[in-house]
Amino acid sequence: MIQDYLLPVGLLSGIGLLAGVALVLAAKFMAVSTDEKFELVRALLPGANCGACGYAGCDDYAAKVAEGKAEVNLCLPGGDSAARRIALTLGRGEVKVVPKTAVVACSCGYTGENTKMRYHGRHSCVAASLFYKGNLTCDHGCLGFGDCVQACKFNAISIQNGLAVVDKKRCTGCGKCAMVCPHQVIWIRPHAAHIHVACINPESGAATRRECKYGCIGCHKCEKVCPTGAIKLQGNIAWTFPELCTKCGACVEACPVGVIRDCFRAAIEKADEPAAVTAAQ
Repeated sequence: MIQDYLLPVGLLSGIGLLAGVALVLAAKFMAVSTDEKFELVRALLPGANCGACGYAGCDDYAAKVAEGKAEVNLCLPGGDSAARRIALTLGRGEVKVVPKTAVVACSCGYTGENTKMRYHGRHSCVAASLFYKGNLTCDHGCLGFGDCVQACKFNAISIQNGLAVVDKKRCTGCGKCAMVCPHQVIWIRPHAAHIHVACINPESGAATRRECKYGCIGCHKCEKVCPTGAIKLQGNIAWTFPELCTKCGACVEACPVGVIRDCFRAAIEKADEPAAVTAAQ
């Protein structure tokens, strides 16, 4: 009887031994060598995998930095701290990261008076935009369904009264929200660019006024009062040039519709208030 079990047990043991030897040999001869620099750089990155650096996640960026094919200061969530540590580790000297944040180029949101139809489709900005550019009278503004909220990994955006609002304290400037906005009303700008025009409606002032009472009407007043030429009207839209702006605030005071403001100060003040995330539409 015992002899009947010895052969199968022996065969299984032999197969197990051969499999173990094969795995050891495979691990030795087929192992992929890891770059020590890559491991060091990867450990210093925050692991957000947001893509703000322009690469496909932290692993890809760390590999490029280790190979010397990417700058060490491209990680926006990591900021100056990560850039300095990476530079010190690789011996590349002192570097700095330009802090950036998202801004919303729209002032309207949902008012109850600016709808052109009732939308009962999928609760998504992209889906709504595909249906006659959304349910609001302005075809260029924030739709307020929150695709940007879903895309943000840092909980830096909320929808308040149908308008996307950015919390500067949490925003890293990764750009994920801007990528998913179908109307492209979310931009990534340097923190230093304080003055912001919250409207991108390219239509005439009269047409904009009919669609939204908070839109830029192209009156040129901001352009005329700016002492440095930091704001100019192009195609019925006022554009700011941060490198020329002295933050005097003259354009903010001159705007008759209040569409120009120190958006970062406003974002901080709003972030301190209790935010009610709503889908007012």
